[in-house]
Amino acid sequence: MELRHLITFKTIVDVDGFKKAADKLGYAQSSVTAHIKELEEELEKPLFDRLGRKTILTQAGRDFYPYAIEIIDLYAKSKSVVSEGEEPSGPLTIGASESLMVHWLPELIMEFAQKYPKVELTLKSLQYENLTSQLKSGDIDIAMLVEMPHWQVNELQIDQIREERLCFITSGDKRERMLVTEYRCGWRPIIEDYIKKTDTSMSRIELPSLEAIKKSVMCGLGVSMLPYFVVKDELNKGKLEEIKQSISQLGIYTAVHKDKWLSKNMKAFLQVLNNQGEDSFGK
Repeated sequence: MELRHLITFKTIVDVDGFKKAADKLGYAQSSVTAHIKELEEELEKPLFDRLGRKTILTQAGRDFYPYAIEIIDLYAKSKSVVSEGEEPSGPLTIGASESLMVHWLPELIMEFAQKYPKVELTLKSLQYENLTSQLKSGDIDIAMLVEMPHWQVNELQIDQIREERLCFITSGDKRERMLVTEYRCGWRPIIEDYIKKTDTSMSRIELPSLEAIKKSVMCGLGVSMLPYFVVKDELNKGKLEEIKQSISQLGIYTAVHKDKWLSKNMKAFLQVLNNQGEDSFGK
């Protein structure tokens, strides 16, 4: 059983297809097919059902998948242990929410890249509905997101970087429309609870990004609730006004799968993140 066969198998599952796996790994598709054939012969079980253009894991494939991931992770861990004295290097993938990706990570990434130039950093958007799967499969190593206070998920190791307040923002007196993101976000339940308790007649308009929400509030389209670090520049410049009300606190978190071994790269990133936390999210 060769490591490259296991990596090929995992990649096919992750990207959902032989051709996509070949493209990602830089192999010919025939090589990917050969890897799986050899693996299936060794296991004496088919790992995939080929149904037209669809590739679906068999029961044997589903059973084998977590062990393949474990072997791949163990190999990475063994290499790192051997080179424990060396500086962090190689790949590291961070998944982050839009708010953190746009409004804080660029400065953090610049500092991290200067301090650890040998780390090959990749940033990805979080798939909120598949967060645990993204972390478990290795699609991302560390997740960064904004969530409700005391947020927990059983399979994840979660650490709060700091607290952050949720701002009720406006550019005038128009409060008949609440502007919200079209995707799930950590503070959406707070918005829904506010409307339910205070103004059931308030309509909602969904927008595709936080930047679109800020621009729309500044144009007078409606009001919104956004984390302070997202709107602090506009508040300081007088482009937005914070309505003085008691709005819930939020937490800014990192999440790692509980079964994930923390590599030197991950430890280095988390250390830089923790050092930056207090200064970068000033209230």
